[in-house]
This record gives sequence, structure tokens and C-alpha cells, in this order.
Amino acid sequence: MSEELVRQAIIDEEHLKLLSLGYMISAATSAFFSLFGLMYMIMGIFMHEVVAHQTGAASNGQPPPAFIGWVFGAIGLGMFLFLAGMAALKFRAAWCLKHRRSRTFCMIVAAISCLEVPYGTALGALTFIALGRDSVAQLFKPTLP
Repeated sequence: MSEELVRQAIIDEEHLKLLSLGYMISAATSAFFSLFGLMYMIMGIFMHEVVAHQTGAASNGQPPPAFIGWVFGAIGLGMFLFLAGMAALKFRAAWCLKHRRSRTFCMIVAAISCLEVPYGTALGALTFIALGRDSVAQLFKPTLP
């Protein structure tokens, strides 16, 4: 191998390690923020229980509708499931980058994480730049025994 190819191989390996680390950190952040969805869901259930047992606390003698608590709970559950799913996808992308598997999956997760402004956008763009190189694409090719 020429010196330039060796140098490019070292750079590619380092970039993939850094991207894997970036996806691990992003996944941990998503997993942490998914807990706020659980908190919101518990708050909605608590609101439902309080409103259901309340009698005439509103100014006109009518309690607020009981389904309001369930709406809060449903929004919290949806938020939790979405963020937990994103965390799982990012953990999987980090694993795939580390083990040089599923380049297409990594690019799909990069596209989705571009929606998370500003850090997800930077991570996604850098993933596209790194995985777009021919030398990196060769690392993801299956080797035949």
C-alpha cells in the first residue's frame, strides 16, 4: 500500500470511531430526555385522577373534562415512545458504525438525526460526509471467506 492509502485508512478508522461515539452520546441524550415523556404521562394520569374525584371546583360549578388528563398522558406516552425509539436507533447505528455493518441503515439514521437541530444536524452531515467516501464504503463491504 502506498503511504497515502495508509494515511487515508487511518483517517477513515478514526472518523468512524468518532461517529460511533457521537451516536452513543446522542442516543444517551435521547434516552435521558425520553424520561421527561414518562413524567408528562404520570402528570396526565395524576390530573385525570384529581379531576375525576373533584366536584365543582371550576368557577361555573362544572369540573374540567376528565379526558384532559388522558390527553396529557397520551402525549407523554407518545413522546416517551418516540424518543426511546430514536435512542434505540442511534445505539444500533453506533454499533453498526463500530462493527462496519449496515451502511444504508447508518445513513437513514443520519438523515433522521438531521432533524435534531443543531447537534443532530452536525452529526448527520458528518456521517454523510464520512460514509460517502469510497474508501469508507469499502470498509462496509462484506468479506468472503
